[in-house]
Amino acid sequence: MKTYVLPYGKGNQKADIPEDHVLYDLHGPHAEAVEDEEQAVREALRHPIDCQPLDDIIQPSDMVCIVVSDITRLVHTDRMLPVLVQELNRIGVQDHQITVLVSQGTHRAHTEQENEIVCGSDMVRRLHIVQHDCHDASALTCVGRTSFGNDVYINSLAAKADKLILTGAVSFHPMAGFGGGRKAVLPGIAGFDTIMRNHSLALSEVPGGGCHPGCHAGALERNPFHEDMKEACAMVRPDFLINTVFTPDGDLYEVVAGHWNTAWEKGCRDLLRIGSVPIQKLADVTIASAGGYPKDLNLYQSVKAHMNAVLATRPGGILIFTLECPDIQEPAIFTDWFFRNDLDACERELRNQFLMPGFVAFKARCIIQSMKAVYVVTRKENFDVIRRSGQIPAATLEEAWQMARTVLEEEGCRDYGVTIMSHAAATLPVLCNIDT
Repeated sequence: MKTYVLPYGKGNQKADIPEDHVLYDLHGPHAEAVEDEEQAVREALRHPIDCQPLDDIIQPSDMVCIVVSDITRLVHTDRMLPVLVQELNRIGVQDHQITVLVSQGTHRAHTEQENEIVCGSDMVRRLHIVQHDCHDASALTCVGRTSFGNDVYINSLAAKADKLILTGAVSFHPMAGFGGGRKAVLPGIAGFDTIMRNHSLALSEVPGGGCHPGCHAGALERNPFHEDMKEACAMVRPDFLINTVFTPDGDLYEVVAGHWNTAWEKGCRDLLRIGSVPIQKLADVTIASAGGYPKDLNLYQSVKAHMNAVLATRPGGILIFTLECPDIQEPAIFTDWFFRNDLDACERELRNQFLMPGFVAFKARCIIQSMKAVYVVTRKENFDVIRRSGQIPAATLEEAWQMARTVLEEEGCRDYGVTIMSHAAATLPVLCNIDT
């Protein structure tokens, strides 16, 4: 036996697992963090990928629009933006010529305090900051239609700026393959109908088919969700991009800058290298954690662990999660969808009116339904919520493991394999070869 310890809230959960049954203890490869972030940003700006440097792109008379991520994605914008603005000032662009456009997508507007958290107090004081409102038709401009039939409306400030600069972070995304890059435009600064049409592409092309098989973390090829966003961004023709890339532990690994697509693609390749782990066999049981607080603050964030852990597990297998979830029923719209047991009805409703929280709940419930059992180690006051979502609650990881062993014994599965994923939300298993 070996004791395995997994993050749980601000603490840990542990269980004794037969070591000879453990196939993998998955961790992303070790990646060194950047020591001087300001210097890393400046170096990236001055040595761009597949693109001229800012000095050759920006004219002193240009009105510049900088798109930044909102409060739900703290990607070190407060450290990146001052360096970018300093470079623009050096070229001759004055503060009053710069507009910061916050890419809310469908999220609510920031408070003044949240603006300061995202951009930094000095930038808030110096620059004109605008909150994108996807519902304000008067502030949108149509730039074309994608091959998927999506009419692309984006914020007019970005459409009409002399120069457009995108910022953000490259990350794994359970539908778009990767975050960052083109996502700053769609959904970031797009109109509501444009966003909903794009997001609906995460559903199967065939009604009743559930989720689209090409829309998952790390996937760009044959991923219509991504391809539609890429086409939309190409219509906008951003002049420059700067994105951060983080290690699985949340430290800054690198900064990529340059062409809005190829610089971002380098970030994707690098993230895949440091954040994915090759496997040769699917496990009968995967024991996973979202990574502890704040990644397991609520179920909406926690199910990112489901979406990666399932990639390491055979169909009809067993999943075990350690998720403290002190705010388990937030946001309410996600919880409402997560409690729905008629998945066919959920899919029909999503096709009629797509809602991202509803889709995330739908995809998570599809994963749960595809398994023999899903156990969730959580607070006792959360047990009813877990049961209503089709999962089985447990007070400790040891208790959940013993329940899983009972199921394996009842199935006569003695030569079972177990995979451990202590930071499942940030670790992507990549199946290289199915060992039969």
